[in-house]
Amino acid sequence: MTADTNRPRVGFVGLGIMGAPMVRRLLSQGFQVTVWNLEPERAEEVVPHGALWADSPAEVRAASDILAMCVLHAEAVRNCCFGPGGFDKASGGADLIVDFSTVPPDDTRDIAARIAGAGIAWIDAPVSGGPDPAETGTLTAMLGGTPDDVARARPLLEALTRTATLLGPLGAGQVAKTLNQAIVGTNYVLMAEVLTLARAAGIDPARLPEALAGGLADSQILQRTYRQMVAAEFDPPKAFARQLAKDMKALGSFVSDQGGDMPLIARAIETYVAYAEDGNALSDAAAISAYYARTRS
Repeated sequence: MTADTNRPRVGFVGLGIMGAPMVRRLLSQGFQVTVWNLEPERAEEVVPHGALWADSPAEVRAASDILAMCVLHAEAVRNCCFGPGGFDKASGGADLIVDFSTVPPDDTRDIAARIAGAGIAWIDAPVSGGPDPAETGTLTAMLGGTPDDVARARPLLEALTRTATLLGPLGAGQVAKTLNQAIVGTNYVLMAEVLTLARAAGIDPARLPEALAGGLADSQILQRTYRQMVAAEFDPPKAFARQLAKDMKALGSFVSDQGGDMPLIARAIETYVAYAEDGNALSDAAAISAYYARTRS
Protein backbone atom coordinates (compact mmCIF):
# COMPACT_ATOMS: atom_id res chain seq x y z
CA MET A 1 0.00 0.00 0.00
CA THR A 2 1.23 3.49 -0.88
CA ALA A 3 1.84 5.69 2.17
CA ASP A 4 -0.80 8.33 2.87
CA THR A 5 1.00 11.69 2.96
CA ASN A 6 -1.76 13.11 5.17
CA ARG A 7 -0.76 10.76 7.97
CA PRO A 8 2.21 11.40 10.26
CA ARG A 9 5.39 9.53 9.40
CA VAL A 10 5.92 6.92 12.12
CA GLY A 11 9.21 5.73 13.50
CA PHE A 12 8.92 2.36 15.24
CA VAL A 13 11.61 0.75 17.39
CA GLY A 14 11.18 -2.87 18.53
CA LEU A 15 10.12 -5.66 16.18
CA GLY A 16 9.38 -8.45 18.61
CA ILE A 17 6.27 -10.58 19.00
CA MET A 18 4.16 -7.43 19.52
CA GLY A 19 6.13 -4.79 17.63
CA ALA A 20 6.27 -6.54 14.25
CA PRO A 21 2.50 -7.04 13.91
CA MET A 22 1.92 -3.46 15.11
CA VAL A 23 4.17 -2.21 12.31
CA ARG A 24 2.38 -4.37 9.74
CA ARG A 25 -0.92 -2.95 10.96
CA LEU A 26 0.34 0.61 10.52
CA LEU A 27 1.58 -0.18 7.02
CA SER A 28 -1.79 -1.68 6.11
CA GLN A 29 -3.43 1.57 7.20
CA GLY A 30 -1.29 3.71 4.91
CA PHE A 31 1.36 4.96 7.32
CA GLN A 32 4.97 5.41 6.25
CA VAL A 33 6.93 3.50 8.89
CA THR A 34 10.68 3.62 9.49
CA VAL A 35 11.94 0.88 11.81
CA TRP A 36 14.92 -0.28 13.83
CA ASN A 37 15.53 -3.34 15.99
CA LEU A 38 18.52 -4.47 18.02
CA GLU A 39 18.57 -7.77 16.11
CA PRO A 40 18.54 -6.60 12.47
CA GLU A 41 17.31 -9.95 11.16
CA ARG A 42 13.89 -9.00 12.53
CA ALA A 43 13.62 -6.53 9.64
CA GLU A 44 12.38 -9.44 7.53
CA GLU A 45 9.17 -9.35 9.56
CA VAL A 46 8.21 -5.91 8.21
CA VAL A 47 10.46 -4.63 5.38
CA PRO A 48 8.81 -6.92 2.78
CA HIS A 49 5.51 -5.29 3.80
CA GLY A 50 6.83 -1.80 3.05
CA ALA A 51 8.66 -0.66 6.20
CA LEU A 52 11.85 1.38 5.77
CA TRP A 53 14.92 0.21 7.69
CA ALA A 54 17.14 2.63 9.61
CA ASP A 55 20.51 1.86 11.16
CA SER A 56 19.85 3.42 14.58
CA PRO A 57 17.08 4.89 16.75
CA ALA A 58 18.53 8.34 15.96
CA GLU A 59 17.98 7.71 12.24
CA VAL A 60 14.44 6.52 12.96
CA ARG A 61 13.71 9.76 14.82
CA ALA A 62 15.17 11.92 12.06
CA ALA A 63 12.90 10.26 9.48
CA SER A 64 9.69 10.50 11.53
CA ASP A 65 6.99 12.84 12.81
CA ILE A 66 6.08 10.62 15.76
CA LEU A 67 7.99 7.81 17.46
CA ALA A 68 6.65 4.50 18.77
CA MET A 69 8.52 1.91 20.78
CA CYS A 70 7.74 -1.61 21.95
CA VAL A 71 10.75 -3.24 23.59
CA LEU A 72 11.33 -5.80 26.32
CA HIS A 73 12.18 -3.83 29.46
CA ALA A 74 13.37 -0.54 30.97
CA GLU A 75 17.02 -1.23 30.10
CA ALA A 76 16.06 -1.60 26.43
CA VAL A 77 14.03 1.62 26.56
CA ARG A 78 17.01 3.49 28.01
CA ASN A 79 19.33 2.07 25.36
CA CYS A 80 16.99 3.22 22.57
CA CYS A 81 16.82 6.69 24.08
CA PHE A 82 20.37 7.28 25.30
CA GLY A 83 22.65 4.51 24.00
CA PRO A 84 24.91 4.67 20.95
CA GLY A 85 22.74 6.03 18.17
CA GLY A 86 19.89 6.71 20.60
CA PHE A 87 17.01 9.08 20.02
CA ASP A 88 18.84 11.84 21.88
CA LYS A 89 21.65 11.78 19.29
CA ALA A 90 19.36 12.99 16.47
CA SER A 91 19.52 16.70 15.65
CA GLY A 92 15.86 16.88 14.71
CA GLY A 93 12.82 14.89 13.72
CA ALA A 94 9.99 13.53 15.88
CA ASP A 95 9.36 15.29 19.18
CA LEU A 96 6.90 12.78 20.71
CA ILE A 97 7.38 9.17 21.80
CA VAL A 98 4.51 6.76 22.38
CA ASP A 99 6.05 3.96 24.40
CA PHE A 100 4.07 0.74 24.10
CA SER A 101 6.61 -1.16 26.23
CA THR A 102 5.76 -2.45 29.70
CA VAL A 103 8.18 -1.01 32.27
CA PRO A 104 7.87 0.09 35.92
CA PRO A 105 6.19 3.48 36.42
CA ASP A 106 9.22 5.04 38.14
CA ASP A 107 11.47 4.07 35.24
CA THR A 108 9.03 5.62 32.80
CA ARG A 109 8.99 8.90 34.72
CA ASP A 110 12.79 8.99 34.99
CA ILE A 111 13.36 8.22 31.29
CA ALA A 112 10.70 10.70 30.17
CA ALA A 113 12.18 13.46 32.31
CA ARG A 114 15.65 12.84 30.88
CA ILE A 115 14.58 12.63 27.22
CA ALA A 116 12.66 15.88 27.60
CA GLY A 117 16.08 17.53 27.52
CA ALA A 118 16.39 16.35 23.92
CA GLY A 119 13.09 18.02 23.04
CA ILE A 120 10.96 14.87 23.12
CA ALA A 121 7.63 14.55 24.94
CA TRP A 122 6.46 11.16 26.21
CA ILE A 123 3.32 9.08 26.46
CA ASP A 124 3.47 5.76 28.29
CA ALA A 125 1.05 3.50 26.45
CA PRO A 126 1.55 -0.15 27.47
CA VAL A 127 -0.77 -2.47 25.59
CA SER A 128 -2.67 -5.66 26.26
CA GLY A 129 -4.16 -8.18 23.86
CA GLY A 130 -1.40 -10.13 22.16
CA PRO A 131 -0.05 -10.49 18.61
CA ASP A 132 -3.38 -11.15 16.89
CA PRO A 133 -5.05 -7.94 18.15
CA ALA A 134 -1.81 -6.11 17.31
CA GLU A 135 -2.20 -7.27 13.70
CA THR A 136 -5.86 -6.21 13.54
CA GLY A 137 -5.59 -2.91 15.43
CA THR A 138 -7.71 -4.03 18.38
CA LEU A 139 -5.24 -3.69 21.25
CA THR A 140 -6.09 -2.10 24.60
CA ALA A 141 -3.76 0.75 25.59
CA MET A 142 -3.40 2.36 29.01
CA LEU A 143 -2.06 5.90 28.71
CA GLY A 144 -0.09 8.27 30.89
CA GLY A 145 0.76 11.77 29.68
CA THR A 146 -0.86 15.08 28.84
CA PRO A 147 -4.17 15.43 26.97
CA ASP A 148 -2.46 17.57 24.31
CA ASP A 149 0.19 14.93 23.61
CA VAL A 150 -2.42 12.18 23.49
CA ALA A 151 -4.39 14.25 20.98
CA ARG A 152 -1.27 14.51 18.82
CA ALA A 153 -0.83 10.74 18.99
CA ARG A 154 -4.46 9.99 18.20
CA PRO A 155 -3.93 8.88 14.54
CA LEU A 156 -1.38 6.29 15.72
CA LEU A 157 -3.53 5.13 18.63
CA GLU A 158 -6.66 4.85 16.49
CA ALA A 159 -4.83 2.64 14.00
CA LEU A 160 -3.50 0.26 16.64
CA THR A 161 -6.07 0.10 19.43
CA ARG A 162 -9.72 -0.52 20.09
CA THR A 163 -9.48 1.22 23.46
CA ALA A 164 -6.92 3.81 24.56
CA THR A 165 -7.67 5.40 27.93
CA LEU A 166 -5.78 8.33 29.43
CA LEU A 167 -5.50 7.56 33.14
CA GLY A 168 -3.39 10.47 34.32
CA PRO A 169 0.09 12.00 34.02
CA LEU A 170 3.28 10.17 33.07
CA GLY A 171 3.47 6.74 34.64
CA ALA A 172 -0.28 6.31 35.05
CA GLY A 173 -0.47 3.98 32.05
CA GLN A 174 2.26 1.80 33.50
CA VAL A 175 0.48 1.65 36.86
CA ALA A 176 -2.64 0.43 35.06
CA LYS A 177 -0.59 -2.13 33.11
CA THR A 178 0.89 -3.40 36.36
CA LEU A 179 -2.64 -3.98 37.65
CA ASN A 180 -3.56 -5.57 34.32
CA GLN A 181 -0.67 -7.99 34.72
CA ALA A 182 -1.80 -8.84 38.24
CA ILE A 183 -5.09 -9.99 36.73
CA VAL A 184 -3.51 -11.68 33.71
CA GLY A 185 -0.63 -13.42 35.50
CA THR A 186 -2.81 -14.69 38.34
CA ASN A 187 -5.31 -16.00 35.81
CA TYR A 188 -2.65 -17.80 33.78
CA VAL A 189 -1.79 -19.75 36.91
CA LEU A 190 -5.48 -20.25 37.71
CA MET A 191 -6.29 -21.51 34.19
CA ALA A 192 -3.44 -24.03 34.42
CA GLU A 193 -4.82 -25.28 37.72
CA VAL A 194 -8.40 -25.41 36.44
CA LEU A 195 -7.28 -27.44 33.43
CA THR A 196 -5.35 -29.82 35.68
CA LEU A 197 -8.40 -30.24 37.93
CA ALA A 198 -10.79 -30.79 35.00
CA ARG A 199 -8.60 -33.56 33.62
CA ALA A 200 -8.19 -35.16 37.04
CA ALA A 201 -11.96 -35.11 37.58
CA GLY A 202 -12.61 -36.83 34.26
CA ILE A 203 -14.63 -34.18 32.42
CA ASP A 204 -13.83 -32.95 28.92
CA PRO A 205 -11.80 -29.78 29.60
CA ALA A 206 -12.44 -28.49 26.09
CA ARG A 207 -16.15 -28.07 26.87
CA LEU A 208 -15.60 -25.77 29.84
CA PRO A 209 -15.42 -22.42 27.96
CA GLU A 210 -18.68 -23.29 26.20
CA ALA A 211 -20.31 -24.35 29.45
CA LEU A 212 -19.27 -21.19 31.31
CA ALA A 213 -19.86 -18.72 28.47
CA GLY A 214 -21.95 -15.78 29.61
CA GLY A 215 -21.68 -16.67 33.27
CA LEU A 216 -19.81 -14.83 35.98
CA ALA A 217 -16.67 -16.94 35.41
CA ASP A 218 -16.52 -16.10 31.70
CA SER A 219 -13.58 -14.01 30.46
CA GLN A 220 -11.14 -13.49 27.60
CA ILE A 221 -8.65 -15.53 29.60
CA LEU A 222 -11.09 -18.45 29.69
CA GLN A 223 -12.17 -18.15 26.08
CA ARG A 224 -8.73 -17.54 24.58
CA THR A 225 -5.89 -18.57 26.87
CA TYR A 226 -7.58 -21.58 28.47
CA ARG A 227 -8.57 -22.89 25.02
CA GLN A 228 -4.94 -22.47 23.93
CA MET A 229 -3.85 -24.47 26.97
CA VAL A 230 -6.33 -27.27 26.25
CA ALA A 231 -5.17 -27.50 22.63
CA ALA A 232 -1.48 -27.17 23.65
CA GLU A 233 -0.98 -24.60 20.89
CA PHE A 234 2.35 -23.24 22.09
CA ASP A 235 4.53 -23.25 18.98
CA PRO A 236 5.31 -20.68 17.76
CA PRO A 237 4.89 -18.78 21.04
CA LYS A 238 2.27 -16.05 21.11
CA ALA A 239 4.18 -14.44 23.98
CA PHE A 240 7.32 -15.50 25.80
CA ALA A 241 7.13 -16.65 29.41
CA ARG A 242 10.09 -14.41 30.25
CA GLN A 243 8.01 -11.33 29.47
CA LEU A 244 5.16 -12.17 31.81
CA ALA A 245 7.65 -13.36 34.45
CA LYS A 246 9.41 -9.99 34.19
CA ASP A 247 6.10 -8.23 34.67
CA MET A 248 5.18 -10.44 37.63
CA LYS A 249 8.47 -9.61 39.34
CA ALA A 250 7.77 -5.91 38.76
CA LEU A 251 4.30 -6.46 40.20
CA GLY A 252 5.87 -7.85 43.36
CA SER A 253 8.00 -4.72 43.72
CA PHE A 254 4.96 -2.55 43.07
CA VAL A 255 2.94 -4.30 45.79
CA SER A 256 5.84 -3.89 48.20
CA ASP A 257 6.15 -0.20 47.36
CA GLN A 258 2.47 0.30 48.17
CA GLY A 259 3.04 -1.25 51.58
CA GLY A 260 0.51 -3.98 50.90
CA ASP A 261 0.27 -7.69 51.64
CA MET A 262 -1.41 -9.47 48.74
CA PRO A 263 -1.11 -13.21 49.41
CA LEU A 264 -2.98 -14.36 46.29
CA ILE A 265 -0.86 -12.19 44.01
CA ALA A 266 2.29 -13.20 45.88
CA ARG A 267 1.55 -16.89 45.32
CA ALA A 268 0.83 -16.33 41.64
CA ILE A 269 4.11 -14.44 41.23
CA GLU A 270 6.04 -17.24 42.93
CA THR A 271 4.40 -19.91 40.79
CA TYR A 272 4.74 -18.14 37.46
CA VAL A 273 8.33 -17.05 37.99
CA ALA A 274 9.28 -20.60 39.04
CA TYR A 275 7.80 -21.88 35.77
CA ALA A 276 9.66 -19.34 33.63
CA GLU A 277 12.97 -19.86 35.40
CA ASP A 278 12.81 -23.66 35.14
CA GLY A 279 14.15 -23.56 31.58
CA ASN A 280 10.96 -22.10 30.10
CA ALA A 281 11.90 -18.45 29.53
CA LEU A 282 11.38 -18.68 25.77
CA SER A 283 8.37 -20.99 25.97
CA ASP A 284 4.87 -19.70 25.35
CA ALA A 285 3.48 -17.81 28.34
CA ALA A 286 0.47 -20.14 28.38
CA ALA A 287 2.58 -23.30 28.41
CA ILE A 288 2.54 -23.12 32.20
CA SER A 289 -0.34 -25.58 31.82
CA ALA A 290 2.05 -28.14 30.31
CA TYR A 291 4.45 -27.39 33.17
CA TYR A 292 1.65 -28.18 35.63
CA ALA A 293 0.94 -31.44 33.83
CA ARG A 294 4.61 -32.46 34.11
CA THR A 295 5.27 -31.36 37.68
CA ARG A 296 1.97 -32.27 39.33
CA SER A 297 1.23 -35.62 37.74
